[in-house]
Amino acid sequence: MKKVIFVDRDGTIITEPPVDYQVDSLEKLEFVAGAISGLKSVAELDYELVMASNQDGLGTDSFPEDTFWPAHTKMLRTLAGEGVFFDDQLIDPTLPEENSPTRKPGVGMFGKYLSDDYDMAASYVVGDRATDVELAFNLGAKAILLQPKTEGEAMLEGKAFASACVLITPDWQDVAEFLRRTDRCAVVERKTSETDIRIAVDLDGGAESHVDTGLKFFDHMLWQLPHHAGIALEAVCRGDLEVDEHHTIEDVAIALGEAILQALGSKRGIDRYGFVLPMDECRAMVLIDFGGRADFVWDVPFTRERVGDVPTEMFKHFFKSLCVAMRCNLHIEARGENNHHLIEGVFKAFARALKMAIRRDVFKYDLPSSKGVL
Repeated sequence: MKKVIFVDRDGTIITEPPVDYQVDSLEKLEFVAGAISGLKSVAELDYELVMASNQDGLGTDSFPEDTFWPAHTKMLRTLAGEGVFFDDQLIDPTLPEENSPTRKPGVGMFGKYLSDDYDMAASYVVGDRATDVELAFNLGAKAILLQPKTEGEAMLEGKAFASACVLITPDWQDVAEFLRRTDRCAVVERKTSETDIRIAVDLDGGAESHVDTGLKFFDHMLWQLPHHAGIALEAVCRGDLEVDEHHTIEDVAIALGEAILQALGSKRGIDRYGFVLPMDECRAMVLIDFGGRADFVWDVPFTRERVGDVPTEMFKHFFKSLCVAMRCNLHIEARGENNHHLIEGVFKAFARALKMAIRRDVFKYDLPSSKGVL
C-alpha cells in the first residue's frame, strides 16, 4: 500500500500573515525557515507528497482567486527548483462558519486516500495547528506539529486527538530526520493450506519483538535477529507441524524476506553490504549484498541430523528461501565442532551482516549503486 505525507501550507511551508491570514500578493510570500530544505529531504522518501490547505473564502470578494494564484504558483515553482513536487493539492475554499465536511480537520476532500490503496496508519500530517493533529487523528494517520515544544503541548492539552501527535518541533530539519528514521517498516501476512504467518519488521527497531513459530529451536535462532541486527521483529506462524517442519521454516523465510525487502523501500542511503563472527569454537562468515539479484552460496557442514526440534538440513533451505525473497546475494560459510554453536553463529553473523547492510545515513540519501538502480 502507498503512504502519504500531507503538508499544510500557511504557517508550515510559507508564513501566515498576522493580520488577514491571506497570502494574496507576492510581497506577502515568505517561506518558513528550513521549509525548503526540509521538504527537499522529505520528497526523497517513499511517500506521496500532498499539500492540504484551508483557504478561507477563496474565490469570494474578500479573497479573489486572481490574488491567490500568483503567490501560490511562485511558491510551487520555487519548490520545484529544489526538486520538491506535490503529487496532489487539496485546497478547501469554504469559510469556518459553513462547517463544510471538506474543510480540515474534516476528511471530505481526502476520500481518495481512505481507500485500500493507501496505508493511513503509516502516513503523516505535518502542520502548525491543533486542527492538523485532529486531521491526522480523523484520517487514522500520525501528526507532526510544527511548533515549539511548550506551545505545542499547550495547544494539545486535554484534546482527545492529541494521541495522534508523534513529534512536536519548530524545526523542519527535525521533521525530515524523524521521517527518514521511521519509514522502514513492513507487515507481510501469508496464509496457505499449510501455514498461517504474520511477519512485521521495523528496520530501525522502534517496537517490541515477538517470535512464536511452534519450533522452539527455530524461535531461538530467529531471536538473534532483533538482538544482533537491531531490528524489531514479530514472527508468528501456525503451521502443519504434525506433517513436518518444512512448510513452517520455508514459509517464514519467504515472508520474512518479503518484509525486509518491502521495509528497505528504495534502498537509498543504505550501506548495502556486509560480516565475520566467531561463536566459541566456531567461525561463521556471512556476506550480503542488497543489489537486487538473488544468488545463494552455502558451505556449512553439520554432523548431526537435528538440533533441538529442527532438522539441520532445513537451515540451508531457510536461508536460500530468505535470499530469494530479499533479492540479495547471500554467501554463508561456517566451521565448528558443536552443531548448536555452528548454526547459532550463522544466525548471529547473518544478523550482524544485515545490521551493517541496512544501516542508513539519514543525511546522505544516495542510491548505493554506480548503475543508479538496485
